[in-house]
Amino acid sequence: MVISTKGRYALRMMLDLAQNGQEGFVSLKHVSERQEVSLKYLEAITASLNRAGLVRSQRGKEGGYRLSRPAAEITVADVLQSAEGSLAAVSCLESGCDRAEHCLTLPLWKHLDTIMDDYLSGVTLQDVLDGKA
Repeated sequence: MVISTKGRYALRMMLDLAQNGQEGFVSLKHVSERQEVSLKYLEAITASLNRAGLVRSQRGKEGGYRLSRPAAEITVADVLQSAEGSLAAVSCLESGCDRAEHCLTLPLWKHLDTIMDDYLSGVTLQDVLDGKA
């Protein structure tokens, strides 16, 4: 599994919102400047996060984005899955394969997938902010 820039930037954006959103909505332009990520790219990422229900948006002068719930309730897995889709270590875990009955490595990949999912699902944005990840 390789986490793309989209997944990494989505996580950085969510952490930025957690750090800077206590007062209300945060301008995507300000996130872009702080994180040194293009505004256009963040807009695309934000669409995925919004569809997943991880952020709320507000239009207008005081508008922007904020987390939909506290940072302690949003996991890294939530963020990465919204940006990346599947986090499966190998494609056959998503789509299956004709060799599944005879594949000696399938249990290995399933176990690795479970370990990664358990870890990422157990780490919240707040854990990352607190240096506990």
